[in-house]
Amino acid sequence: MTGEHITLSHQEVDRLEVIQSIQRRQLKQAEAAQQLGISVRQVRRLLHRYRQAGAAGLVSRHRGKRPNNAIPPATRDAILTLVRTHYADFGPTLACEKLLERDGYRVSPETLRQWMIAEQLWQPRQRRQARIHPRRPRRPCRGELVQIDGSPHDWFEGRAPACSLIVFIDDATSALLALRFAPAETTRAYMDTLADYLATHGRPVALYSDKHSIFRHNHPNHEGELTQFARALKTLDIALIHANTPQAKGRVERANSTLQDRLIKEMRLAGIDSIDAANAWLPTFIERHNQRFERAPQSPVDSHRAVLHDREALRLILSHHHTRTLSKNLTFQFCNREYQIQHAGKGYRLRSARVTVCETATGEVVVLHNGHSLNYRLLAQGEPPAPLDDEKSVHQSVEQAKAAQRQRPAYKPPADHPWRRIPISPRQPPLQP
Repeated sequence: MTGEHITLSHQEVDRLEVIQSIQRRQLKQAEAAQQLGISVRQVRRLLHRYRQAGAAGLVSRHRGKRPNNAIPPATRDAILTLVRTHYADFGPTLACEKLLERDGYRVSPETLRQWMIAEQLWQPRQRRQARIHPRRPRRPCRGELVQIDGSPHDWFEGRAPACSLIVFIDDATSALLALRFAPAETTRAYMDTLADYLATHGRPVALYSDKHSIFRHNHPNHEGELTQFARALKTLDIALIHANTPQAKGRVERANSTLQDRLIKEMRLAGIDSIDAANAWLPTFIERHNQRFERAPQSPVDSHRAVLHDREALRLILSHHHTRTLSKNLTFQFCNREYQIQHAGKGYRLRSARVTVCETATGEVVVLHNGHSLNYRLLAQGEPPAPLDDEKSVHQSVEQAKAAQRQRPAYKPPADHPWRRIPISPRQPPLQP
């Protein structure tokens, strides 16, 4: 034994000191077991091995050996092959979920992360120093505060044009309550998403949004006026709260980041390549996502309220409203079209009356006066006016213009076009016919 070196871990050094104290009769076995956090029976085994082999007897016999629960190399190679083939750009956590769900392999995210780093399939991220923002406590009840936002992105990875995802997320539970793809983040997109939300959950107490012009007028000359979306919420008795910063509605912002990773890859695996197919599939994704990430609210009370309007009234509420004044002939102009009210009798009382023109999601025009619908006929029809775009919808308009231009045949000037005629120089005599 002379000259032999023994390497002990910190835990084994502590055990050696305690076992030596027992050997010197300075410590009882029960006290040693309590001090080491093991059973008295294990203490007796360690004492027996120390008396036989000295300090070397306390060295773990598993050192240098392959663990009994180690994943076989063949299984590791098969998992990494699947990752390279199907989940090359997946994060370790999402890849683990898909390996279990689709391929039947169970592996921990940390193990897979280390494998992917070793195979250069995953680059460890360096955390930036976070800016400190005061945390706002969650609302206690489901449906009290719903954060809403739109996320423009290349959701279909080139399989379809880039579009926007409208997200409604509950503040109390972080549950996704409504998702909808739309060509652009517009008032119509939010109204359609709200219609789906109301049909599924009912009316929330308040919606929490940013200060985009969809939700409030930001020009000083229109201060206090309601936007189309705000007017619909007021009619439905739903409060609208505006956040001063993106961090204030951080739950929906973080949800956007998560969806831009997980939702894109889920749609790729499902073979979804259109907005209509995605909207039809989204309820399935919402259910699975909430099972994974939803948390229990502080209070079991659900603050959603019943919708008090019927389907037809709700359709008119969630439409664009415009005010017009009737002429003496009971006509009015709307979107370069002239309409005339059809009224029994001469209709003198409707002259100079203020009517509300409702443009529904399908483009139907409904004229209301004192809550009643008026019959009308179309007198003249012109070209529809060009829509007003902002920074969130201008890309959609450009794509629509490109598609329309591709469908039109190329313009070919006629043979007698002025630029096709041969110019006549003043120094040369004119050509003879």
